Amino acid sequence: MITLPEQMLVEARLPAHALADPAAETAARLEAALGGLACAGRRVGVGVGSRGIDRLPPVVRAVVDWLRARGAEPFLLPAMGSHGGATAEGQVELLGSLGVTEDSAGAPIRPAMDVVELGKTADGVPVFISRPALEADGLVLINRVKPHTDFESPRLGSGLVKMAAIGLGKIEGAATCHRAAQTIGYERAISEASRVARGRLPLWAGVALLEDAHHRLARVEVVPAAEIDAREPVLLAQARAWMPALPFADIDVLVVDEIGKNISGAGMDTNVIGRGVDGKPFAAATGRARVIYARGLTPESHGNAVGIGLADVVSTRLVDAMDRRITYTNALSALTPSTVRIPLQFDTDAECLAVAARLVGKDPAEARVVRIRSTLALGRFVASAAFAPEIDGRPDLTVLAPARAWPLTAAGDFDAAGDLLSEPARM
Repeated sequence: MITLPEQMLVEARLPAHALADPAAETAARLEAALGGLACAGRRVGVGVGSRGIDRLPPVVRAVVDWLRARGAEPFLLPAMGSHGGATAEGQVELLGSLGVTEDSAGAPIRPAMDVVELGKTADGVPVFISRPALEADGLVLINRVKPHTDFESPRLGSGLVKMAAIGLGKIEGAATCHRAAQTIGYERAISEASRVARGRLPLWAGVALLEDAHHRLARVEVVPAAEIDAREPVLLAQARAWMPALPFADIDVLVVDEIGKNISGAGMDTNVIGRGVDGKPFAAATGRARVIYARGLTPESHGNAVGIGLADVVSTRLVDAMDRRITYTNALSALTPSTVRIPLQFDTDAECLAVAARLVGKDPAEARVVRIRSTLALGRFVASAAFAPEIDGRPDLTVLAPARAWPLTAAGDFDAAGDLLSEPARM
């Protein structure tokens, strides 16, 4: 059995901006932006994606209720490209895992995967859009705005522009747009496809959601369709400013308990880990790890293990949880095969950590190790005792549990009984 460095439980003082009542905020924003719109008798699609956004179900319900109160006939549109295995059933199931169902939303879901080719961009790229979206009388898109995990841009990230082009494009639209990005770049490919789509779609507005550093919904803004191009860069800048970061610039081994599509489109947020889907550093990231060990896959991912290839070492249980058909469908659509390549895998935490330390040339007992639940959960983490001098000089970090042995079970896995990340804070 290996000897691991002593571990401390550390809390990061991250700015908090959580909304007290997101549903009420959503309704108020809708009224302010769309209050004069004639809705009676109109079939309105509400686009919802595949991300694990905080308080997503009440926001979706608030949009549906607001529309129905004005006489509209709202229905939900899964706007998630190739996710859910690129099947109607899979996309409904994926929404359900996020808490969005016909019962929770109070509206039917129309998940049909058939698309219509709207035309071509100036670069000659075909643009495909969901037929139910095109046939609706109105559309309202709901999506989180945040920096993208595949590319860096001050103007475009994950948000309303991308959802109109890729989310509503289903697998054909997503795959075509990603193919074009290989030659003309992501920002240009997505922007131009979205412009064509929004020119034909009956789009009324987008509901932009921003989360704070604690992964709590902090801002809701209803953006009329004509203002999306101007407003999204502003919202993206705010989202970037609120994003958390790894607590240290120099980490030997980063242990990530869970990766998953509900956490990030890349399984792990590349803006946090500092490593792009092509393996190259992300310039915007303030912290980086030499080696990443990924332990598990979120149940909400339904087997989609895109992002497993961003790690250097993974557990066998993560590989076993991977549904290759679903995972490869997503990777082929996004043209990111490197994100699904299976790294070195071992059965136990002890083996994985020993190999991770070896990859950085360290004795496991001396390695600078940080362990997080996921790249969405950086408010509380485990750090090895080697970080104690750095923590002492930082007002933004507090040790909640002093350094102690990192217990392992007889089988060589983390011992849940002594797991600091599962224990309440104490001193």
